[in-house]
Amino acid sequence: MRKISVFCILSALAVLSSCTHYTNPDNGPIRLNQLGFAPEQEKTATITLSDERLAVSEVFVLTENGDTIPLSSHLSPVILNPISGKPCQLVDFSELREPGVYTLSIVRNNEITSSRFTIEPRPYKELTRAALRAFYHQRASMATEEPYAEGYARPAGHPDDHVLVHASAATDLRPEGTVISCPGGWYDAGDYNKYIVNSGYTMGVWLMAYEMNKAYFDTLSLNIPPSLRGGTEGRLPDMLAEAMYNIRWMMTMQDLDGGVYHKLTTPNFEKFIRPDQCKQQRYVVMKTTAAALDFAATMALAARIYAPYKNTLGRFCVEAEEAALCAYGWALEHPDVYYDQPKMNEEFQPTINTGAYDDFDVRDEFLWAATELYLLTGDDFYKSEIINHKSQIGSVYTPAVWGNVAELAYLELLMHNDQLQITNDQLLAHLESYLNEATTVSVYKSPYGNRESDFFWGCNSEGCCWRGIECLYAYRLTGDNRYMVNAQRCLNYILGQNATGFCYVTGFGAHPTSHPHHRLSYSHPKGTLPGFLAGGPNPDKQDAATDGVKYPKNVPADESYLDYQPSYASNEVTINWNVTLFALSAGLDALSQP
Repeated sequence: MRKISVFCILSALAVLSSCTHYTNPDNGPIRLNQLGFAPEQEKTATITLSDERLAVSEVFVLTENGDTIPLSSHLSPVILNPISGKPCQLVDFSELREPGVYTLSIVRNNEITSSRFTIEPRPYKELTRAALRAFYHQRASMATEEPYAEGYARPAGHPDDHVLVHASAATDLRPEGTVISCPGGWYDAGDYNKYIVNSGYTMGVWLMAYEMNKAYFDTLSLNIPPSLRGGTEGRLPDMLAEAMYNIRWMMTMQDLDGGVYHKLTTPNFEKFIRPDQCKQQRYVVMKTTAAALDFAATMALAARIYAPYKNTLGRFCVEAEEAALCAYGWALEHPDVYYDQPKMNEEFQPTINTGAYDDFDVRDEFLWAATELYLLTGDDFYKSEIINHKSQIGSVYTPAVWGNVAELAYLELLMHNDQLQITNDQLLAHLESYLNEATTVSVYKSPYGNRESDFFWGCNSEGCCWRGIECLYAYRLTGDNRYMVNAQRCLNYILGQNATGFCYVTGFGAHPTSHPHHRLSYSHPKGTLPGFLAGGPNPDKQDAATDGVKYPKNVPADESYLDYQPSYASNEVTINWNVTLFALSAGLDALSQP
């Protein structure tokens, strides 16, 4: 009898699944934070109703000792979801503060439905750790081994020591086909490529999160290999050591003239196989202004953040600063070199069909890079660059995403009390309407998820988690507890108090995302790796057109989600999304410490 490999079985299942209709499981009518609550935290749950005439008649909580705590007086009237119009009720049990395991039960039509929850001093500690450890699992060019893999060991893939210079990136010093070495770094998302623009944004949020909660991260153990931690004297905290694995890769992506390659990629996406089974040639592709500026910002920020560890890192901070200056200088000389993949493919071979991360407006990248260089060097030239690019961008306030990083610059300037008269007025004004919605129209008691515009590709991160991070910055800047409460509400939404009833983090909660669009998870014998944030509901459903994924008909925007591997438009994972998850959960965990 011929032995059938695990990979063959998985491949067959992938073909079968792509041809079938998929429906999410019924996650029940009780929607609440499935990880738990801190004792002093606001605690609410949403109850979905099939008909507004079938409202809940009784709500109570059972304690571990069997005591019953009635909550019917804390039950709201029927309210309608502003997106779907579906009826819901809210129940508030904030008065419960004693740590323990509880069961929330509702009675309707003489039937009891229950859901468990916990109250504990630090409910987000393990979530933060797992969301950070997800990056260890994303490491390219190395095997993940025990005990560090914690059950998810795999062989090394993509050594990236024989990378070719693509024709679009060729120069006299490095002509087409030149072999360079660019090992390390993190796989960007569900695919196996590495992209400077997205990596730069991720490192920006990462290192800014570290600076905001330095004492917290300095003591957080991630169980990662010791190779990047340094010796006993000046040893790097685990969080900074993990970041260094990616920063070192980014440094290899700078060309000899200071420009930075846009990405390291295969011509086409790999199949859903293990990294060590991938055989396509890898290329560095085209130098762009956006890549140079995101790189410059990252290196300047890293040079400043890692400065206390000079004894451990040798010349790293000097080299990072030099790299940042050279990249910014290249961008000044090449201010409008944009990544246009279709246009590039008309001129150069092989054609490249992986993630574009295209950006045709780099004023925000100039602003962020100038800000980080100013904070590092204090040079008045960069101060004038900040003023110049800020005036070009204007007064429109836009939350930070990989394609618009202006807010990273604003937050950095706010936190460092600079001399440029940056105030928090824009941030607070931007948040105000969302915070009002949490208490006026939201069926989830959330400042996120109350408008159809809240749902798009990656909305769990770029919408919900980032709004929570903005609230944490507002709390640090003002001390107003209202902002911390709304940051908690954003995390409640991610962890289950939402329209689908999913906890959108793999491996956590009673109803977690379990089938992400993630090659590392799909190809691993153990299955889905823990700690990854799914993209979230996406009414544009781009995968329905390209992969034939079948969504239920007439599904509301906040339910346009499938926990289904082919659904890359709603269920992929990425490094830039995970960084916002841990920045939010860590910020809240740090505030809950005694």
